[in-house]
Amino acid sequence: MPKISRSKLAEQTWNALNEAFPDSACSLDFDLPERLAVRGILSAQCTDKRVNLTSKELFEKYPDMRSVADASDEEIAAVIKPCGLTASKTASVKDFASRMVNEWGGVIPNDVDELMKVRGIGRKIANLIVGEIYRTPAVVVDTHCKRVMKRIGITDSDEPAKVEKDIMKVFEEDKWIAIGHLSVDLGRTYCKAQSPDCWACPLSDFCRRRI
Repeated sequence: MPKISRSKLAEQTWNALNEAFPDSACSLDFDLPERLAVRGILSAQCTDKRVNLTSKELFEKYPDMRSVADASDEEIAAVIKPCGLTASKTASVKDFASRMVNEWGGVIPNDVDELMKVRGIGRKIANLIVGEIYRTPAVVVDTHCKRVMKRIGITDSDEPAKVEKDIMKVFEEDKWIAIGHLSVDLGRTYCKAQSPDCWACPLSDFCRRRI
């Protein structure tokens, strides 16, 4: 089979993923913007299902960012422990809540660089926050996205920053948010890290790994 350009590969990928997952969306609960941001922080190396369950308890006890900021590290840690990485996530949640109250006037900045000043928030979570809350075009490169984009042939890199750039080169800006969610759906359903179901995958006709 002749090699196709990455732009053509991106077009095929977009069409196949949208057909396979027409209802693709962020799987973190979204009630209030600041709560979504906290869920994003808690999602590192944790399932979204667990994050949604744990955050429900967190916000029942501490319903706003003032109460989160005023709670002790030990109190926050006791609630979010099921999400793992307890110490670092506690520090991140507390730092985020403190900035919301003391620096940002209760409004999350639509600024990736500003968000990355928060302890523990990297580019992935910052992109998630601005993308979901403000619909600012941004690519969330999580483990699923990184894996499937390399297998498909959109990128040759395992470095998230490079994967993000490669995606941005071949997908139009208005598709950046959605392609992250679609990649997660593909990774969870077919393109799993172990034993991917290539035969059933909707991208099998053109995926580099498959052909």
